[in-house]
Amino acid sequence: MTTDANRHFPPAESLETPAVLRALVPAHRYLAELKGVARTIPNEGLLVSTLSLQEAQSSSEIENIITTQDALYRYQIQPASVDPASKEVAWYAKGLEVGFRAVRETGLLTSNTILQVQATLEGNDAGFRRTPGTVLRNEQSGEVVYEPPSPDRVPALMTELEDYLHADGPEDPLVRMAVIHHQFETIHPFYDGNGRTGRILNILFLVRAGLLDSPILYLSRYISQTKGTYYAELQRVRETGDWEGWLLYLLRGIAVTARHTTELVEAIGRLLQEHKHAIREGYKFYSQDLINNIFRHPYTKVAFVEQDLGVSRATATRYLDALAKGGILDKYRLGRENYYVNRELVYLLFELPPMDIEPTDH
Repeated sequence: MTTDANRHFPPAESLETPAVLRALVPAHRYLAELKGVARTIPNEGLLVSTLSLQEAQSSSEIENIITTQDALYRYQIQPASVDPASKEVAWYAKGLEVGFRAVRETGLLTSNTILQVQATLEGNDAGFRRTPGTVLRNEQSGEVVYEPPSPDRVPALMTELEDYLHADGPEDPLVRMAVIHHQFETIHPFYDGNGRTGRILNILFLVRAGLLDSPILYLSRYISQTKGTYYAELQRVRETGDWEGWLLYLLRGIAVTARHTTELVEAIGRLLQEHKHAIREGYKFYSQDLINNIFRHPYTKVAFVEQDLGVSRATATRYLDALAKGGILDKYRLGRENYYVNRELVYLLFELPPMDIEPTDH
C-alpha cells in the first residue's frame, strides 16, 4: 500500500529528463498558437462562456455525471426545470468562472480560491474533509493500494502545495502544473469534487503562469478518452516515485488539446464572421452586441437579448424570431417560453469527432 510519503516535491533535475524536455517543445508550441488564435476573437467572454460548458460536460463525465448538451443549455434557459446532473455540470462552469475571476484580480492561486471553486461546483461550503479520504483498492484482490493522508494533515499539505505553486522554482511551468495536479489528487483534500477541482486548478495555473490569457485549454476530454492511463500513471508515481511517465502523459495531453482547441477556436472565428456578414447584410437590426449574445449563449432567449442589448421584450422577440425565420437560429419551445439555438455553433462544440490522441510530433 502507498501513502502520501511521496508528497514532498521532487527536484527539477529529476523531473526534466531528456524525454520530458522533448515533450515540452510541442506542448509549448501548440499552447502559444492557441494563445495567439484566441486573441483574434474580439470578445474574450465568447470563448470562455462557450468552451467552459464543453469542459464542464467532459470533466463531469469522468466522474460518471452524464448529461447531454441540450439538457445542459436548457438549464441556463430554465434552471428549475432540468435534471440534477445538468445542474452539477453547470455548477462546474460557475466554479471555473469564480476561480478565473479570483486569479485575474489577484494574480494569485491560493487555497482560499481553491476552496471557493470547490464550494461552487459542489453547492456547499463543507471545506477540507474531516474524515478519511477515499481508499483505492486493487479490483482483483481487494488490497488497499493507496490511502490519502489523514484529515488533520490536509490543511498543512495544502499550504505546502500553495507555496510550491507560487514559488519561483527552476521547473518549466508545464512540468510544475503536472506535479501540482498529481499532488492535489494525492492529497485528496475534499469530501467530493477532488477530480473536478483538480482539473480546474490546471486551467487556472496556466492563466496565472501567463501561458494563456483566459481559461480555454481544457484537458478533461483528453483525460476522458484516456482514463485508464490517467489513473495508472497517477498511481505509478505513488508506488515507484518515477515521474517521467506521468509527465509525458500530461504534456502529450496539453499538446493534443491545445492543437484541437486552436482548430476549434479558428472554426468559431470563421462562423462568427459568417453570422456577422449574414446579419449585417440581411437584417436592419445588426449590432455587435447581438452577435456577442448568440455566441455567448448558444441557446439564447428573449430575456438574454433584452439584458445584453438594452432593448424591450417586444424588440428582443422580433430580433430572435427574424433570425429564426432566416435560418440563422433554430426556435424551440420549453414550457411557456421559447428559446433559440445557434445550431452551427452547437455542432462545433459538441458534435465533432473525438480528439486524435496520437503523439503530435514524431
